[in-house]
Amino acid sequence: MADNKKMVEEITSRDVDFAKWYTDIVKKAELIEYSGVKGCMVIRPYGYAIWENIQKSLDKRFKETGHENVYMPMFIPESLLNKEKDHVVGFAPEVAWVTHGGSEELTERLCVRPTSEVLFCEHYANVVKSYRDLPKLYNQWCSVVRWEKTTRPFLRSREFLWQEGHTAHATEEEAWAETEKMLDVYADFCKEDLNMPVIKGRKTESDKFAGAVATYCIEALMHDGKALQAGTSHYFGDGFAKAFDITFTDKDNTIKHVHQTSWGVSTRLIGGIIMAHGDDNGLVLPPNVAPVQVVIIPIAQHKEGVLDKARELLERLKNAGFRVKLDDSDNAAGWKFAEYEMKGVPLRLEIGPKDIEQNQCVIVRRDNREKSFVSLDNLENEVTQTMQKFADGIYQKSLDNIKNRTYTCTTMNDIISAIDKNGDGFVKAMWCGEEACEDEVKDKTGVGSRCIPFDQGGDVPSNKCVCCGKPADKLIYWGKAY
Repeated sequence: MADNKKMVEEITSRDVDFAKWYTDIVKKAELIEYSGVKGCMVIRPYGYAIWENIQKSLDKRFKETGHENVYMPMFIPESLLNKEKDHVVGFAPEVAWVTHGGSEELTERLCVRPTSEVLFCEHYANVVKSYRDLPKLYNQWCSVVRWEKTTRPFLRSREFLWQEGHTAHATEEEAWAETEKMLDVYADFCKEDLNMPVIKGRKTESDKFAGAVATYCIEALMHDGKALQAGTSHYFGDGFAKAFDITFTDKDNTIKHVHQTSWGVSTRLIGGIIMAHGDDNGLVLPPNVAPVQVVIIPIAQHKEGVLDKARELLERLKNAGFRVKLDDSDNAAGWKFAEYEMKGVPLRLEIGPKDIEQNQCVIVRRDNREKSFVSLDNLENEVTQTMQKFADGIYQKSLDNIKNRTYTCTTMNDIISAIDKNGDGFVKAMWCGEEACEDEVKDKTGVGSRCIPFDQGGDVPSNKCVCCGKPADKLIYWGKAY
């Protein structure tokens, strides 16, 4: 057990230094390695496997809602990027430019895509002619580049992986419905596959996506009380369509502009998983995205029959559809326990000579280390049920974190006092809708607007703005964010 203790001690405690804890996790759990390319990371096989499982689940959800995958170029000519004024201004500080092809200077600079709205718009302008061509329900899996000054693995890097949906519709009503539907897809995914509760709402005007009419978002709360924007869905109206002349002949034989949406999530979700569920011993991975759902540890594996039984259980669980690993290496059992706790494997299955005699095994949950003695006759059902209890448990723990760290405030002094006393978290407070008040709250309290929740009921603090005291009809979630 000395090896076990030593490994655990290598992780900084969350409550001592949360940022250092996070860095320890991504390195020691072998999710990433730092790269010689400043601000970029190498996503190692274990980290990439988590992303593949996220991608697999989301891709299935997208296709079930009628979307198709496409791929756009990674370069955008400067003249094309400049077609939508608000959009280019919003992204200009983060754009990386290609100025040379080989040794020759380009006649026009090429932007390395920070997002692909303009490429989709150019494409739609070429292929959409009639109402019969609509809707266009496209999604792209790719990487994008944004020249961030401060970076942190998964949360903010100069190149990151994501998906971006881009759709075109005949009517405003259809586009609004798409915007709302895809936000619901993200929220359901976070709950069911990441076991992470989120707040659904709308961004304020000052915080919406560049070029959008409205931005919807899902906001999660991390263990340290900071918010994480886990996904966004944007309604563009016909602004991009007018800039790019995307028109179609409608059923009444009139020429109209399409209405568009865009929506996306990225590898920052992996950062969210780490910070929402992880503990001082490492990762705690939601079963639906864990690369390994069950690890089998043979006890006294040198004794006759132990490895044979372990391999038998491996095949049984694989055939039942679980992602399973058997560790039959010569490392000590204690070292193996710590290793797979570090990597966040949801369930550990122990099998030794005494277990074989009694036709049982031991199942240990990663989240609370609860042990169960399980009959091998009912193994598959027991693993299924324990896995579900594990998923429900980490979801409830994350939900409790939101409930316990959401503070209802009526003045800016209340906000300051609540955070000083309790630490970071969500602040529920009313807002008059004036951008000046939104800015003043952030300047004086340190919390910014996260979203205007769709659910405006419940514990409404007052009918006055938390900043100016004037009548207010908008409940806002405020908070510090990653």
